[in-house]
Amino acid sequence: MKIIQLIQKPQLRGAEIFACQLSNHLKEQGHEVLVVSIFKGDSELPFKGKLISLDRPLSKRFFDLNGWKKFNSIIRKFKPDIIQANAADTLKFAVSSKILFSWKHPLVYRNANKMGDFITSKLKWQLNNFYMSKVAYVISVSKECEKDFIKTFSYPQKKINTVEIGVEEQELEGIPGDLQKIFKRGPVITHIGGFVPEKNHDGLINIFNKSLEKFPETQLLLLGKGNLEMKIKSKVEELQIQNNVHFLGYRSDVLDILNNSKAFVLPSLIEGLPAVILEAMYCEIPVVAYNVGGIGEVVVQGKTGWLVEKNEQAKFQEHLEEILTGNENIADRVKTAKNMISDKFLNKQIAQGFAKRYFEVLNHKSGYV
Repeated sequence: MKIIQLIQKPQLRGAEIFACQLSNHLKEQGHEVLVVSIFKGDSELPFKGKLISLDRPLSKRFFDLNGWKKFNSIIRKFKPDIIQANAADTLKFAVSSKILFSWKHPLVYRNANKMGDFITSKLKWQLNNFYMSKVAYVISVSKECEKDFIKTFSYPQKKINTVEIGVEEQELEGIPGDLQKIFKRGPVITHIGGFVPEKNHDGLINIFNKSLEKFPETQLLLLGKGNLEMKIKSKVEELQIQNNVHFLGYRSDVLDILNNSKAFVLPSLIEGLPAVILEAMYCEIPVVAYNVGGIGEVVVQGKTGWLVEKNEQAKFQEHLEEILTGNENIADRVKTAKNMISDKFLNKQIAQGFAKRYFEVLNHKSGYV
């Protein structure tokens, strides 16, 4: 097959990283893959093939005739069998180009979140429902997100299925050199996610601040960027815990950081199935997370991690302190989680699931015409 993966921009964010990792494995299977980004970015993505940037201005996000035309030209030249839109503006961009220039190539949408939680008005529903009506097939990141998608858009079950996100196998290294001093101060807790409301950094800081009363040497690493970063920095300074909380931005050595952490925490209010949880499990690091989206499909309380109902900060703190204290159950849980990752969630396995769905679309088994 010839496949185009459309991404937002070159950035070290889950959707873009996974799209590139997936593309590498599809290439290894013998498929020809082209990655196209809508906007310009300053990060180096892990794709071993050709990446074309359309370099569109952000001011044109909602109406970009020239951008849609450029994408159409790439499609006409590359002649893909499948085009996959991966998060953010990619679906809107692809559908707009498809309508305006009448290309017939099947469009697959990667549903990486629980869409119903983001549909907060009738207008949003109408717009998203229109875009979804132009899609040949939806590949959801989790069963929970699949069920939510079907319910939210009354979507045909034959046109959607779940293929989870995966983990890239790699050799794990020691503590990154620039973080050595932080790791020497005390046990390190790591969080990875953009500074946006649904990631709930505010709640995380509350939990961590209370845990410092019992474990004052604990360090919190915050990986990611976003509009709320300055607000969270101000809160950290107000609480006078700036010596314990570290803002690291985007990193390319995420697994090395996780591999040397005491725990990974994710008190998100909205999620799909974030790769960072699977990566922490791959590194055999304890995971504490809220039970939102598809997280409960991999974080099983008492078996593979510590699962907390949304906004139960006291229970989240209790589980975090249990890990910091240490007990005999921790090793069993992280080992069970690692085995689950090795059995079901390696990218080389996940890529086979994507290829299978692509072939179904091309053979019209999804009902696409």
